[in-house]
Amino acid sequence: MSLSIVIVGGRGRMGQAIAAAAKEAGIAVAASLDVGDDIPAGLALGDVIIDFSSHAATRDVIARAVALRKPLVIGTTGHPAEEKAQLRQLAAGIPCVWSGNYSVGVNLLFALTQQAARVLDSGYDAEVVEMHHRFKKDAPSGTAARLLEIILEERKLNASALRHGREGITGERTAQEVGIHSLRGGDVVGDHTVMFAALGERLELTHKASDRGIFARGAIRAAAWLQGRPAGIYDMQDVLGLKA
Repeated sequence: MSLSIVIVGGRGRMGQAIAAAAKEAGIAVAASLDVGDDIPAGLALGDVIIDFSSHAATRDVIARAVALRKPLVIGTTGHPAEEKAQLRQLAAGIPCVWSGNYSVGVNLLFALTQQAARVLDSGYDAEVVEMHHRFKKDAPSGTAARLLEIILEERKLNASALRHGREGITGERTAQEVGIHSLRGGDVVGDHTVMFAALGERLELTHKASDRGIFARGAIRAAAWLQGRPAGIYDMQDVLGLKA
């Protein structure tokens, strides 16, 4: 495959996994960048930029990618909703895949969650539980945030419906709330469960990751898919052909 990539966040766990996945796929890593490196010079080297660095760096990476007119894959999470909306608008000037999770299995989970939320009405209480390693800095995870977005969209609710854990005398659960619970510990790569619980039955959709390589291989797949695409914001649902 004639493709070269630039990795932003190259010395992080995901950056190293992406470099390994690129090698497996026969894709050249033109530059692997991190804090202290010459970022502008490095970004100019490859065909596609893959950013798994810090949410604080995303705006600058997007701005430079737009100036260079280079396709961009963003896997960084932790952006506040308002900032993310602004950044997505900025990134729409180039071909950009932006996803909170690049696993093929997780993106199928997104599609299944959308279908379940569409079929199961408010009589089914929706809760999302995620667990990650002790080193993860943001909560909920980008994957959990997307699962929540899907549920809220299908149920026509806004972010005020979210309940980030529960404590004290909370009263009975209402039909118009969606729970999110973030667990942290050990070396868990990423577990996500979406639960729809009604009186008499419960549906659980679960994905468990045991190898960070699944995300890296998905990011490489997204980078290859971007070649020749028109400007706009895409996600892994587009890459995998899961959108109706």
